[in-house]
Amino acid sequence: MELSTEHRQVADMARRFADDLVRPEAERLDREEVFAGDIYRAMGENGLFGITVPEALGGAGLDCLAYSIVMEELSRGYASIADQCGLVELVTTLLVQHGSPAQQDRWIGPIVRAEKRAAYCITEAGAGSDVSGIKTTAVKQGSGWRLNGAKLWIHNAPVADVGFVLARTDPAAGKRGMSIFVVDCALPGVTRGPKEHKLGQRSSQVGELNFENVELGPEALLGTEGRGFHMMMSVLEKGRVGIASLAVGILQAALEASLEQARIRRQFGQAIAEFQAIQFMLADMAKDTEAARLLVRSAAGKIDARLDATAAASMAKCFAGDAAVLHTGNAIQIFGGSGYIRGYEVERLYRDAKITQIYEGTNQIQRVIIARKLLSA
Repeated sequence: MELSTEHRQVADMARRFADDLVRPEAERLDREEVFAGDIYRAMGENGLFGITVPEALGGAGLDCLAYSIVMEELSRGYASIADQCGLVELVTTLLVQHGSPAQQDRWIGPIVRAEKRAAYCITEAGAGSDVSGIKTTAVKQGSGWRLNGAKLWIHNAPVADVGFVLARTDPAAGKRGMSIFVVDCALPGVTRGPKEHKLGQRSSQVGELNFENVELGPEALLGTEGRGFHMMMSVLEKGRVGIASLAVGILQAALEASLEQARIRRQFGQAIAEFQAIQFMLADMAKDTEAARLLVRSAAGKIDARLDATAAASMAKCFAGDAAVLHTGNAIQIFGGSGYIRGYEVERLYRDAKITQIYEGTNQIQRVIIARKLLSA
């Protein structure tokens, strides 16, 4: 799949950004588990947020394929940084598709320019892959709403300025009784739990957001009341393409590190690249990286063509996530004992890869989606 000149330029720009600003800081950010504030601001200044947001609304005005390319290149530098790009893409897509002009004016520009940090608030203790299990409620109060509930494992919760919160507005209506609210995190009643200490992607902050009798005006409702579940689902395909792209970036970084190590590490009087066992590991790593990349770009192309991308996005996310976990493990094998030591890139890549099998719908859920699509055809 040949890229257009524009897409190659996007890839080159994102790769230079990752090489110059991200990769040099990745080990420190992982070790200290700190939010990458300087890099975050630089992403806003360099147009790396809101890739598919129309230019008239402050975005780059590009397509989903460009978004997937940016995600891959940033993740090759450090997956936690790509995570921020993906998060902004999801919330701004919601605003573009469903926000009122006033909501778009208030939030899109500041988020895209990195002046405001957003959180995407779905997950709860009893609602992970099963979004329909959420307990957070928003009850009408005059012309506004009163929000109560708790969200956990929310990206950016410790640092967010605004949360996009899925809540029940009609408990009797099931999936048709959910709505999305744009919640200013400075409002009374909004509190944050402690930052979680994760296995990987440690610079991408995760924690709880709690809502206790938070009073919201009518302008906080995003889109139509009762359509929140469907609105959230409408951006999942793009979200899964984003995570798949992130996994491809991890795969590419692991492949590059493994090739270099295989050439310079010597055992039994020769470079380990001379051993067929190592050559087979490298070959498998390369073919799965390319296969994952092509699956991602195929899914992104379907989204851009406004075709049904449900199965394609699930295939890309499932394959790329599984391949990332497998081959970062093989990269450690190629490095030997040093690959198991903190401070080596492949050790971090191995930890960063695991979550790609879990978030944005577990890979078990992706297999269910793919099977249903096959059987319903």
